[in-house]
Amino acid sequence: MTEPSPRAAVVDWAAQIAEDLDFAAARAHLAENPGRKAAGYLPVYAPREIVRAAGMLPVGVHGGGDRLEIIRGDAFYQSYICHLPRSVIELAQSGRLDFLSAVLFPATCDVIRNLSGTWQLVSPEVYVRYLDLPQGGASELAAEFWKEELGVLAADLGRIAGRAVTGDSLREAIAAYNAVRSLIRELYRVRRETPWRVPSEELYLLLRAGETVPLEAFVERARAYLAAVEADAGRVRDKARVVVVGAFCEPPPIGLIKTVERAGCSIVDDDFLLGNRMIDGDVPLDGDPLGALARAFVGRAVRNSTLYEADPEGKRRLIGERVAAARADGVIFASASFCDPALLDRPMLRAGAEAACIPCIAFQFAENTGQFQQFREQAGTFADAIKLWGGE
Repeated sequence: MTEPSPRAAVVDWAAQIAEDLDFAAARAHLAENPGRKAAGYLPVYAPREIVRAAGMLPVGVHGGGDRLEIIRGDAFYQSYICHLPRSVIELAQSGRLDFLSAVLFPATCDVIRNLSGTWQLVSPEVYVRYLDLPQGGASELAAEFWKEELGVLAADLGRIAGRAVTGDSLREAIAAYNAVRSLIRELYRVRRETPWRVPSEELYLLLRAGETVPLEAFVERARAYLAAVEADAGRVRDKARVVVVGAFCEPPPIGLIKTVERAGCSIVDDDFLLGNRMIDGDVPLDGDPLGALARAFVGRAVRNSTLYEADPEGKRRLIGERVAAARADGVIFASASFCDPALLDRPMLRAGAEAACIPCIAFQFAENTGQFQQFREQAGTFADAIKLWGGE
């Protein structure tokens, strides 16, 4: 039997972990390290540096996608909200998340806020914290507020883990995640410059796996993937370069990403798994680490629909700026059904794209969607139109 190439080996590893609803990799790591505990976190962003500094394993909880049948989860939520909370509750009720000692719920929307309360009811023995992310732009007051919130979280997780968060442990964690952010920036740069060499489905699987395994395992595999990509020039493909916007919370099915790229589009920028890139650049290691982490988020958080923007024209300009940075030909607004932050922002974002004469299309998906043929036709027609007429 032929051994897989280094690149294929990494992708196979990532797919196996990303598609495993039992979190076997995380469970195996905890079994190999007796006494270590795990903290889950929901999309979009959580300060994983705090989790690591407490000696805990951060684990991304992103639902079960189209591989999980929702039975018990539907009893908790109405039909007119997004699919993600029902999927997450189904994972919890089936015992798949019983290895978590803490779960963090960031301030994404009212649904996630309510999910944190539901979790307290169904799993009262698990530490639950709703992360009220700072809003209102870069200000010293916002930084002080977020620093205090991070301090409370650090103290709480330290008690759960039996290991106090210290300045040294926090600096080590910040340095470790600076390395992760740097790697992810490089992966996105290579895809942006040569998208035929880094299919988005592979990048997506790699990042999904990275939110389940120890940081060191992800770094090792990501570096191996980059080395394999650099060694393989690939075959240049003349596809429409697109930015995908709106899938920052509920993860899109991998089939949707494949469908878009196989319909004649190359995704050159996206907001998938945005928490990996929420802080733009590195966090300084000098001075007070909690303060540095707080100021980095407040001052350099990537603009997205979960954060308030005071400038009324800011959202209208955002798409033009992203398209220019990615040298894209058009925008695909792909949002989860009933995702309030994405769908409320879409009219402003689309108006900005149209004002800048940027071609765009829009559709909605669900975690368990089976409408790939419809999306393929839309994306294929969009790509053809861009190639024929550009932005006219």
